[in-house]
Amino acid sequence: MTHDMLHRYLFDDADVRGEVVQLQDCYQQVLSAHDYPLAVQHLLGELMAATSLLTATIKFTGDISVQLQGDGPVSLAVINGNNKQVMRGVSRWDGAIADDASLQQMLGKGYMVITLTPDEGERYQGIVSLDHPNLAACLEEYFNQSEQLPTQIQLFANGKQAAGMLLQVLPSKSAKNEDYEHLSTLTATIKAEELYTLDAEQVLHRLYHQEQVRLFDPVDVTFKCSCSRERSAAAIRTISQAEVEQILAEEGKIEMGCEYCSVMYTFDGIDIASIYAISPSNDTAQ
Repeated sequence: MTHDMLHRYLFDDADVRGEVVQLQDCYQQVLSAHDYPLAVQHLLGELMAATSLLTATIKFTGDISVQLQGDGPVSLAVINGNNKQVMRGVSRWDGAIADDASLQQMLGKGYMVITLTPDEGERYQGIVSLDHPNLAACLEEYFNQSEQLPTQIQLFANGKQAAGMLLQVLPSKSAKNEDYEHLSTLTATIKAEELYTLDAEQVLHRLYHQEQVRLFDPVDVTFKCSCSRERSAAAIRTISQAEVEQILAEEGKIEMGCEYCSVMYTFDGIDIASIYAISPSNDTAQ
């Protein structure tokens, strides 16, 4: 099967839509930046699948961020994406975390922040507490609060692959959306192994073989970090020149690492002089 794809589908006889996402390579690229505990690997996989599903629901050009924050061993887990299904993510944790740690055991008392940032228009932010048993249930609560449309979400991750499904009623006054409960019951029978090993067409046939389903062309999901040497230089420029020169005198260089991809950017004295548009300190005699 082909991994790293999101499929959208519709039911001809019901005002209900769905999505299925299957991830592998881009998920591994997110994990490769840090030596994450297994439970955190699973959390980031579910979060990545969730962000992909959410991104497919937005109808604008722009970015989306799904961020988990808490007072537990995991203080942060975030996936950033955009309408082109380009993703990156990172987590911060401290201490030992059991392989089978639950969402609450990892995050403690926490909340989920979903931020939509369109290229044009106003930024929107929704906040949901993490007091449900798993991430999927927290996201269903988000849709219940923000969209007020019945929504079912399934999320899976095992450290190698991640996958998810979304089923949602379309805004309609038609009686066709009464079939949602039936379709939701069918969708809930999906197993992680099926999403890991079967193509989307096979998944949908297995779940809805008695329904009329239209499957649309897939969208590739990819990993890409937006860090760059130029952005790191711009960040240095926000620090006072005196402070930067002191660090340079003590360390001989300035290093800035990206949390998302672990790339390290190194700046020496000539680089710093260029950043502040000054001559090197040893070139003052004229």
